[in-house]
Amino acid sequence: MKPVTILHVSDLHFGWPADLEQAEVLEEVAGIYRPDAIAISGDLTQRARHGEFQRAHVFVRRMRQTAPTLVIPGNHDVQWWRSPLGLFGFRRRYEKYLHYFGPDLTPTLELPGLVMASALTAHGFSWGSLTLNPNDVSVKGHLPRAETDRVAKIFAAAPPDAAKVLVIHHNVLAGELSRRMGLARWRSAHRRLLATGADVVLCGHDHQEAAGQIEQRLAVSISGTHSSRSRGGRPSAFNLVRIDRDAVWVEHHRWDRERRRFARSDTFAFARGRAEVGVSQTAVEPRP
Repeated sequence: MKPVTILHVSDLHFGWPADLEQAEVLEEVAGIYRPDAIAISGDLTQRARHGEFQRAHVFVRRMRQTAPTLVIPGNHDVQWWRSPLGLFGFRRRYEKYLHYFGPDLTPTLELPGLVMASALTAHGFSWGSLTLNPNDVSVKGHLPRAETDRVAKIFAAAPPDAAKVLVIHHNVLAGELSRRMGLARWRSAHRRLLATGADVVLCGHDHQEAAGQIEQRLAVSISGTHSSRSRGGRPSAFNLVRIDRDAVWVEHHRWDRERRRFARSDTFAFARGRAEVGVSQTAVEPRP
């Protein structure tokens, strides 16, 4: 197969915490790297306000001038209070997002050598995301079985040698600093993610870049945030993900505050469907 490259961006948080300079540089970077596709894995806004969505819409439109772009909502893009627990209609909580980004909450992008599907994990205050921790309300994600079953069918119908990429919002590996999983009931989610046939999962939410694997079989790219809300005051980062016949490569590009540009940083390599073959990373156990 011909190698494919994906520019993976997440958690722009347009609104008061957004770093507009970084967003503008990202628009330039996309034109320099000329990826085959761009994935934006949620949290385009801070408070799901019209002005924030308008700036996000401009950003996505400029990205689409460079490469086909897949975008999904994150928990900050959901007006869950308009339909708590889905009592007044499931799609009502996504009305502003749908207005600016179209009617499909789980788009699929098919290109030569690449099938990029998405699954909805950002539901706000919903039954599937409830935990015993009150701080998780509207923050934790939920990956329903119906979503992973749907994605598995998409990948099963894809050409055998095509790169199969799944984009979701919530992080599926525990953050190095937060030590938190983004998904409620994450053990079940891991089993079902493995069963989809994906080569790599792209996600965000944790506000710290990372790369790793689920059970040493499924590669994961976690992109950072381009806002003032990065973990521990770390530099923001996006990821370049390259997939060839044998491996998935995840390369971090971190923001250099002094030079006002992104600089290439750590690179991780994972054998497709097998254990990691490149830079190793210490596993982080999620905290209770």
